Amino acid sequence: MGERFSGPNGDGETGEAVRSLGEIGLNAFSPYLMNRVMARYNANLAEELKHLGMSTAKVRTLAVLSVIPSATINELSVLAVIEQSTMSRTLDSLEEQGYIRRQSRNEDMRVRDVSITEEGRLAFDAAWPTMHSFVQQMFDGIDEDEQRAFVTTLQKMLRNVRVNEI
Repeated sequence: MGERFSGPNGDGETGEAVRSLGEIGLNAFSPYLMNRVMARYNANLAEELKHLGMSTAKVRTLAVLSVIPSATINELSVLAVIEQSTMSRTLDSLEEQGYIRRQSRNEDMRVRDVSITEEGRLAFDAAWPTMHSFVQQMFDGIDEDEQRAFVTTLQKMLRNVRVNEI
């Protein structure tokens, strides 16, 4: 059961044999595992955020805006991992709640920057302990060195698949 093929593949380059998903197994297929982990995190978060009147899309948007001064809708869509149409509706709702403000850029009135308000910061601060506790739960039994190595690996993976410069 040769896991790798290393050697000339006919054009002078080395290649890797393509194994089937059955050979790899779901529990060893990293995209599957990442999706399962994030689906559970998001489901737990959504359930807990209900009492705050927040959705995962809203809290992820506020999370991004809590650490960067402002962003365009396109930047927010990428950073919060939310489709642009959903982001537009999310921003409308957050603006109605007084959690964000949108302002046109002086140099280009067509571009609108979104920033968090003090009310939005307070709303995010109320949601943060829940978010943090679910992250702690995910890393239960995993030491700090392993956590750092995991985050470093994720950052490298993101660079490998990144389409946007953000």
